[in-house]
Amino acid sequence: MAIQGAAITGQRPAAPRAVTPQRQAIVLALALGLLALVSATSLLVGTHSLAPHQIAGTLLDYQGTTVDRIVAHIRLPRLVTGLLAGLALGGAGAIMQGLTRNPLAGPGVLGINAGAALGAVLAIGVLGIGSVTGYIWFALAGAALVATLVYLLGAMGRGGATPLALVLTGAAVSALAASITSAISLLDRSAFQDFRFWVVGSLTRADLDAAVAILPFIAVGAVLALAAGRTLDAVALGDDMARSLGTRLALARITCAIAVVLLAGSATAIAGPIAFIGLVVPHLARALVGTGYRVVTLMSMLLAPLVLIAADAGGRLLVAPQELQVGIVTGLLGAPFFLALVGRRKMAAL
Repeated sequence: MAIQGAAITGQRPAAPRAVTPQRQAIVLALALGLLALVSATSLLVGTHSLAPHQIAGTLLDYQGTTVDRIVAHIRLPRLVTGLLAGLALGGAGAIMQGLTRNPLAGPGVLGINAGAALGAVLAIGVLGIGSVTGYIWFALAGAALVATLVYLLGAMGRGGATPLALVLTGAAVSALAASITSAISLLDRSAFQDFRFWVVGSLTRADLDAAVAILPFIAVGAVLALAAGRTLDAVALGDDMARSLGTRLALARITCAIAVVLLAGSATAIAGPIAFIGLVVPHLARALVGTGYRVVTLMSMLLAPLVLIAADAGGRLLVAPQELQVGIVTGLLGAPFFLALVGRRKMAAL
């Protein structure tokens, strides 16, 4: 994993942008309210549009009607899965960017999502493990192994684990993992039917039991991520300054690595390798609430599910009555942002 603090090329970190606590509280409250609104909307829209009173009726008095089944077995599991996966990806992205001081870091860009997907697909297609509680361990192991591999390979170059080296290495390892994943799915037709949507990132087959099974992993990862906020603020000043402030860098990196693996691996296990959420959202969070990592991480955990659920609802409406998988929508939205970010960094280096 990209867990080395001195990944940026020797430039002094920018001074933190001051944002008052009052503004931070207002922005967080607005984000929470918008998340609630988008969540409610996602329950209403789809092939069959529903009214608010129908949703309330199902939640308060389930009778087994067609509407009840749509809400309870399709849209509600989809919403809960999107909330959990988005929270996890947003938190993982914020932690990775803070720990590496690398604005290009993200679970998808650095190969962690692809590693988790490969681990889960190996469990499903090769070992025949069909439950989330079974293959979550393989997803977490795949995320950890690929993260470590990307960091070790990226650090082998002359300049060490620079942002560009990590991004290029992550792209190469992601491509390798994706190729193996595709090979497994093509060789096993039944497995292909099971996870052909999941591989591109999807909430189509969301399941409440799976969400409940994955919740403890995401909860632990989120707690570790939020607890690391003050440490990441010290790391942003540089390794020497962080040590002088009493930061135990080795412990901080291990803790953050565990948080990222738990969050990214869990999100991939329940929703597939959804691209760019973990990369883009922390940048939006910093633009809104400043650079303090405790609030940036919290804001990312609110914004990421908001973006993910909105993208899922949009995918249902854009090509209705068909459906565009959420991983495709986030890829279409996130790729231009990533290219713009890379372009800005190249210009800054000239």
